[in-house]
Amino acid sequence: MSFSSSFARATFAVAVIAAAAPAPAAESADLAKLAAHISAVQTMTANFVQTDQRGRAAAGKIQMKRPGRVRFEYGSGDLLLVANGKTLSYLDYQVGQKSSWPLSRTPLGVLLSGSPNLRGRAQVVPGNDPRVVVIKARDPAQYGSLLLAFVRSPSAPGGLQLHGWTAIDAQNKRTTVRLSNVRYNVAVPDSAFTYAEPKKRR
Repeated sequence: MSFSSSFARATFAVAVIAAAAPAPAAESADLAKLAAHISAVQTMTANFVQTDQRGRAAAGKIQMKRPGRVRFEYGSGDLLLVANGKTLSYLDYQVGQKSSWPLSRTPLGVLLSGSPNLRGRAQVVPGNDPRVVVIKARDPAQYGSLLLAFVRSPSAPGGLQLHGWTAIDAQNKRTTVRLSNVRYNVAVPDSAFTYAEPKKRR
């Protein structure tokens, strides 16, 4: 089972992408805002909707704690995607199945990084909507990349409100996550990133 199939295959239409390249000064300013956002956000909770390329949607809740920890809980909790700082694990309690990958080799590694140093790992994607900033983040050690979509907001950390992202794996398969009810720097227990091992169904 591949990372993309377990975390769902989806398409994220980033409508703000255009052909023109951003001015160097503007790109530098937006990357500085992203670094400020990462430095300011230690935890985050939100609701999410994940939509696959067939239009099928799955909803749930996300808890994140930098560095390296995240929990996606789908529906009633029968499906989980959990990163504990080193490993990203997909757990399906309905069928009793678990799959794991090194977190550093997945597209989520950049999103969960605790370091604001993005040199060589992030670039601004050209856009035609000045209210939106799209960042392509990729670590050379990773299999894929992320397209992070932010809305400019003076009240948000670093002046950027995270709207969602697209994970693109090495096979160019895409996974879309859109966020709502985002809350920053709220209490998130370490226990959120633990889980019970699925029991295989006979």
